Parts: sequence; structure tokens; C-alpha cells
Amino acid sequence: MHLSDATWTEADAVETSLALLPVGSTEQHGPHAPLGTDRLNAEAVADAAAEAYDGDVVVAPPVSVGVSEEHRQFAGTLWVSEETFRQYVRETVASLAHHGWNRVVLVNGHGGNVAALREVAGKITRHDASYAVSFTWFEAVGDHRSDMGHAGTLETALLRHAHPELVREDRIDEAREGASDGWGEWVSYTNLAFDSAEFTENGVVGDPEAGDEERGEELLELATRSLVKLLEAVATRDVERPEHR
Repeated sequence: MHLSDATWTEADAVETSLALLPVGSTEQHGPHAPLGTDRLNAEAVADAAAEAYDGDVVVAPPVSVGVSEEHRQFAGTLWVSEETFRQYVRETVASLAHHGWNRVVLVNGHGGNVAALREVAGKITRHDASYAVSFTWFEAVGDHRSDMGHAGTLETALLRHAHPELVREDRIDEAREGASDGWGEWVSYTNLAFDSAEFTENGVVGDPEAGDEERGEELLELATRSLVKLLEAVATRDVERPEHR
């Protein structure tokens, strides 16, 4: 059940403790993909998992602005601090728990959110009346993971499958020409760059042309399968915190 589409009485009738909270960003994704790509992809995975899961699960409205200051030189990018982001996610989870949906999977679509989500999930679980874990879809797609860039192969593929009308196909060549091969400028295992504009001309990392619709379908299937397995584990897990030893 999607909270955005339900009435309060319909929400009240759902008997489950499980909720999915899609988390994305509003940030540049090259000249060919929309600013909302991370949110759209996170929602696509959350929606597919909610449909495939054998039981009821609530899908919350997405968190659409994340930790994205690394893309600040590109118009339209929005961001908040990690502190603000973590607090917003924590309070959203608390409001879900208020209605009994206190086992929450944070379905993430943006690499810049990963560390903050892991941290806040731990804080929620240790100190609040909820259990939360974070799940990043492109970390759960097997060998495809090695092709993850930014607005490159994987993100473009999933978007082509889930929202093909939003991909500017006439700009793919432009996206490829201004792309970098990898994320950052590395010396002695240290990334010298803090902003994506330091190493990519148009914000793209990787090859968006290689991310066709068929691959996007496979990515969605793999991510959905992983998320359903996670939901099953969260649903049955003993979430009581261990006592001091």
C-alpha cells in the first residue's frame, strides 16, 4: 500500500509492521537523465518489491533531497547537510512507527546517502522504537555492480526500463562525450576530488549507451529479489536489543 494514494482509514486497516521508505536525491544526472533519477529508481525498486513480497508492506512517500553537495556546480542540484538528512529520515521513521510500521527498510538510490543512512539506521535501532536497515539497490545486482558510475550504465538502464519517456535519447552521444571513466582523482588510494565537476565535464561517469532497457529489466529483477529477501528477514528478526554482557 502506498501511503500517498491511500486514505487514513485504508492505512489504518493494514495489518503489518513493515514499511519501505524510498530515499533518493535531486541532482544532476548528465544531459540525458532527469534530476530525479535516484528517487525514481529507488521508487521503482521499492514498488516492485512491495508487489512481489508475500504479505502486506507500506510504501512511504520518498525522501527526494539528499546528501548531494558534490554535484553543486550543476544547475538544479539540491542538497542538505548529513545532519539534516539523518534527522529528517529518523523523524519520518518515527512517524511510521507511531502507526505500528516499526520495521523499516530505507530503499536508497544515491551513493552520497549511503554512509548517512547506515549511521541513522543504527541510531534508530539502538535508541528509538523502531528497527531500520538501509538497502542500496545498485549494491544488490550481482556482477553488474562493477559498472556503477553516475548517470552511466546502471542508472540509465534502470531508468530506460522504469521510465523510458524521461531519458533524453537524443543526448546520449553528448553524455558519452563529456563523461569520465571513473569516480574521482585517486592517488595513493585517496580521492583528491570532492566535487564531481573536478573530473567530469557534464556530470556523467561511465557509459549510458551500454545501459539498455533489457539490462534495466534484469537490474530491477535482481534488486527486487534481494529486497524481498531482506523484507522477509526483517519481518521475522528478533529486534530486541541485547543486554550488557
